[in-house]
Amino acid sequence: MSVVHPRRWKSVAAAISAVLVTLTLPAVTATPANATTTAYDSTYYKDAIGKTGPSLKSSLHTIIKSQTKISYDAVWNALKATDQDPNNSANVVLLYSGTSRSKSLNGGAVGNWNREHVWAQSHGNFGTSAGPGTDLHHLRACDVQVNSIRGNKDFDNGGSAVSGAPGSYTDSNSFEPRAADKGDVARMILYMAVRYEGDDAWADLEANESTSNGSVPLHGRLSVLKQWNEQDPPSAFEERRNDLIFETYQGNRNPFIDHPEWVEAIW
Repeated sequence: MSVVHPRRWKSVAAAISAVLVTLTLPAVTATPANATTTAYDSTYYKDAIGKTGPSLKSSLHTIIKSQTKISYDAVWNALKATDQDPNNSANVVLLYSGTSRSKSLNGGAVGNWNREHVWAQSHGNFGTSAGPGTDLHHLRACDVQVNSIRGNKDFDNGGSAVSGAPGSYTDSNSFEPRAADKGDVARMILYMAVRYEGDDAWADLEANESTSNGSVPLHGRLSVLKQWNEQDPPSAFEERRNDLIFETYQGNRNPFIDHPEWVEAIW
């Protein structure tokens, strides 16, 4: 029967520890979104394929800025189609809460849903005029009171629970949507940052790290939006919405729904 001597064991343990502390552990980083391919890569996106950084952003801007603009009144009926509940064609699914609500309850009263500008319209002062103010790629059906709570806040993690939107949080200057909407919000904000570059009478919209952007044409927080894009990949609901906006209303696409990995490739 062999005997383990305490002193000898301590010596071996110390030697192992000495070796381990000399090892350099790899840095922990977010796993990038997997590269995707779409039916549009050889047609709609052909001039963007293979590019990265500013070159990719510039190419995508040129591609997606060609769009049909609709009126703010027309947004009501458009949202009834783009945000339709896949399980109930009489309802729309509301952003931030996931609530399914009758299409007929659109308006401004408590219990109604209205038109939420995910890129807050005051961040660039574009209002509701045809253009960024009516761009369906960042307009979503939302509960009136939840929309009011979000206001024009930037996006970030943390805060207190939002009444009427389980899983969403807010503080004095930021709003965190529920997990199922995080990626949607990120891709809508970053679409706007590529679509509107200041070359068509509208402000140059850009994403940044601030959560106190006020009325300047900036929206944050970029690092958090990038994380949300990774954590919450495009859903079937989001993909269907992108197709409808492209085929029926505006004739342009949100490239980050088709290629979520392009977020990291640009930013």
